[in-house]
Amino acid sequence: MRHLKRNAKLGRKGAHRNAMLANMVCSLIKNKRVTTTLAKAKAVRPVAEKMVTLGKKGSIHHRRLAASRLHQEDAVQILFNEIAPGHQDRPGGYTRIIRLHERRGDAAQMAMIEFVESSSTVEAGDSSDSSSETNVETPTTAEAPAAEAKAETSSEEAPATEAKADTSSEETPEAEKQEEEKKDA
Repeated sequence: MRHLKRNAKLGRKGAHRNAMLANMVCSLIKNKRVTTTLAKAKAVRPVAEKMVTLGKKGSIHHRRLAASRLHQEDAVQILFNEIAPGHQDRPGGYTRIIRLHERRGDAAQMAMIEFVESSSTVEAGDSSDSSSETNVETPTTAEAPAAEAKAETSSEEAPATEAKADTSSEETPEAEKQEEEKKDA
């Protein structure tokens, strides 16, 4: 019986499972986001979070512990120099899992695991991972006043824009710019 055995076996022996999880964490560190099955994403999450915790501690001992688990020095460098400082004030929960569609071949539930954006990376506007299918962004407090001001101006012009949207759904962006310039003049 498997009482009190928490780790998912994922149909692999221990050494293969550890190597796979280390490779997936390295891919997550390098690409900031990985699409995989839900079971693998749930298995990767604790390993990735422990690596970020080691990165936050930052000593040479913790760097060596991370390198012994991940086996890729370039991923350890990125972890300690970029990812860990961005999550320094966060007490945990460095990753999120977003469920996606089912895979067509075997109907396996797909999921995307990614790092939760820290305040420094959101302000920097890091869009290196925009090639993904789903783009999840969280507004920061600095962006909130700008969004409110935009909402106020759009609510004043709402009746005119709604009528325009009904009649001109096929217009190109250049035609819309010309119409906006005419309104301003």
